[in-house]
Amino acid sequence: MTPTPPPALIDAHHHLWDLAQRPQSWLDEPALTSIRRTFTPDDLRSTATRAVAGRRLHSTVVVQCVPDVPETEDLLALAAREPLIGAVVGWVDLTSAAVGDELDRLLAGPGGGHLRSLRSLVQGETDPEWLQRADAERGLAAVEARGLGYDVLVRSHQLDQAARLAERFPGLPQVLNHAGKPDIAGGDLGEWESRLRRLAGHPQVVCKVSGLITEADHHAWTTADIRPVWDVLLSAFGPDRLMFGSDWPVANLAGGWNRWAATVDELLDGCSADETSAVLAGTATAFYRLTRTEETVGSR
Repeated sequence: MTPTPPPALIDAHHHLWDLAQRPQSWLDEPALTSIRRTFTPDDLRSTATRAVAGRRLHSTVVVQCVPDVPETEDLLALAAREPLIGAVVGWVDLTSAAVGDELDRLLAGPGGGHLRSLRSLVQGETDPEWLQRADAERGLAAVEARGLGYDVLVRSHQLDQAARLAERFPGLPQVLNHAGKPDIAGGDLGEWESRLRRLAGHPQVVCKVSGLITEADHHAWTTADIRPVWDVLLSAFGPDRLMFGSDWPVANLAGGWNRWAATVDELLDGCSADETSAVLAGTATAFYRLTRTEETVGSR
């Protein structure tokens, strides 16, 4: 009899970078000194040791950091040789007239089969309708036409952009990164909740439970600070449209992978086995079209 694989834990949002190969200028901020070094898959393996609901890390989704196609090429090539990585969220210039050709080149290149979604750094855009620009929408249509998803990176005040995107692209699978970055440290969640619920009204949109501890007080946050956001997410999206992500190594600024895993374990208390499975593996597997295997995080 073939043994049943252990339940999977999927980290649907983390980063990797090799500063000797590709600089990350965003790390020049003084507050980021502690993560201004290279982070590799083996670093993640040695760090992510905490189980969540009895599940150990099985596979991951690595996400781009900089608006740079060569970084995406690096991540795809890495995914082709690294069993831990199940999917890549990459970057292309959505506003380029050649976006379709660029996507086709990436998909046909080394590791191209691991490209499952694209992400734009909308959180840094000052245009309040960037996602509604004609050139951006042309790029999003090219993404949709190739069967890819879109990772939505916006701050709380930009969530209305994301809702309009969902209205105009009902056939494009979308995942909200970091729950739209609610102001946990400030404690004012009213506007965030209202905008988030509008976005959650679109069934093709799912949400990452990630990046929340760095929106809280980095040094003093507790599970009680995170719980109000979790309660809104669970109510608005339901467990079948939520996925666990660590945002490692950025999470190291506010406690790290294992502390966040322990927090999610606590937040899941009271959820059924099926609900827990959706948050920890099912939603990410469906959205990123991951393959379930018996490989574990230690496999090479």
